[in-house]
Amino acid sequence: MLNKMTRSSIAALTAAGIGLCSASAALAQDMPGEGVTVTPLKSSIAEETFQTLLVMKALEELGYEVEDIRELEYAAAHVAIANGDGTFLADHWNPLHVDFFNEAGGDEKIYREGVYSPGAIQGYLIDKATADEHGITNIEQMKDPEIAALFDNNDDGKADLTGCTPGWGCEQVIEHQLDAFELRDTVTHNQGSYSAIIADTITRFQNDEPIFYYTWTPYWVSGVLVPGEDVVWLEVPFSSLPGERSEVDTTLPNGKNYGFQANTQHIVANKEFTDENPAAAKLFEIMEVSSNDISAQNLLMQDGEDSEEDIERHATGWIEANRETFDGWLEEARAAAE
Repeated sequence: MLNKMTRSSIAALTAAGIGLCSASAALAQDMPGEGVTVTPLKSSIAEETFQTLLVMKALEELGYEVEDIRELEYAAAHVAIANGDGTFLADHWNPLHVDFFNEAGGDEKIYREGVYSPGAIQGYLIDKATADEHGITNIEQMKDPEIAALFDNNDDGKADLTGCTPGWGCEQVIEHQLDAFELRDTVTHNQGSYSAIIADTITRFQNDEPIFYYTWTPYWVSGVLVPGEDVVWLEVPFSSLPGERSEVDTTLPNGKNYGFQANTQHIVANKEFTDENPAAAKLFEIMEVSSNDISAQNLLMQDGEDSEEDIERHATGWIEANRETFDGWLEEARAAAE
């Protein structure tokens, strides 16, 4: 027969065991990603670091072991996501990257739910002074050699378009439209590192020279070259996109047609990973950052706050300023793992 002390000890040990189990269960619920490693990807655009860091920090609070960001351009990044060589990409543009998405395996290989940042637009712009003086409103007018020559930077008689980094989705569209709008004879698509070639364009604008360039929002460029004040968007003569979007009407809700569809940005991830990690899948689905917040952070980088420490501080500051929303995402993600 057990004596009184023995019975008390057993009861205490049993209670302690139950307590430990409860604590373990609570820990598992709070940190559903514990023991799982995540590899984030992004393109060479430094300004995409901010929104990538926000996702990384949320995953870390869910217990995931998050590696340093790996840089791959979009086509290769989509293939890496599909193959499991990368876990997520926070800057998938839909529909701009639809061909990359489909060619990498589509919904069978890549998870894409929810909208991370809405309201992205892109297109061609010129300085407002030249637009007003010569009545330029449509890129089709660049077919006129006299108009094109206004934007000639190297005396070859052709307009110089500050264009798109090779390998990006915008490259496909611009190259297609130069043919569709019959601009090959009068327009040169200048390519390279976008940050370098747009910096040169801004310098020329500051020197009161005409400029002709491609850009997108959200991005810092439109905070420096302000549409409607410094520059104007050019419309296109008709809708014309490459690949599966050949029949798409690119007219925007405001009636303007800048040649590109309005885009939404998404977090895309390896499908096998999200199937096995419902907490992360839910997080990817529900996180959302406004294009204004992204543009504001991007402009800070342009103004000199562009070190790793600066961008880390920006991301941490955004989370602190939006802590209630951020915690709500974490709660929903944890609930999905139960």
